Amino acid sequence: MKCAIRKWKIEDAARLAELLNNKKIQNNLRDGLPYPYTTKDAEDYITSMLTAEREKTFAFAITADDEVVGSIGVFRCENIHSRTAEMGYYIGEPYWGMGLGTEAVKQICSYIFENTDIIRIFAEPFAYNKASCRVLEKAGFAFEGILKSNAVKNGTVIDMRMYALVRK
Repeated sequence: MKCAIRKWKIEDAARLAELLNNKKIQNNLRDGLPYPYTTKDAEDYITSMLTAEREKTFAFAITADDEVVGSIGVFRCENIHSRTAEMGYYIGEPYWGMGLGTEAVKQICSYIFENTDIIRIFAEPFAYNKASCRVLEKAGFAFEGILKSNAVKNGTVIDMRMYALVRK
């Protein structure tokens, strides 16, 4: 499968809703996503990403053979961290284990470093999400440490892991 990232299209809403309407995916993302996740929720998200400030929000659909299979975004931080950005992503369950996440992470990092002044991209996966940690490692991110008791997810206090990639 050929992996690519591209800007969202409003026509992607039904597919996005289909992928995100999955507790296995939502259990590895930050809170705030409705469940069930509807096409209207997806339309609202896509619209917000397409109208977001261009120098702060870099949000893309992940595609495989031109079909949406996930989402990836890099979000610029503020103040003294304005040249640092946080990355988040997910791949739809039917596409797990195919290397698409790693390829999408590599592509978006190249895009950010080639087209912006951002010098550091970081990600904070839940420590229990071994697959996401592996994606980051395979994409060249350095493990910087464990963030102890850093979040509460589904009522449980959990650790997170800090990974970063710095512009060469």
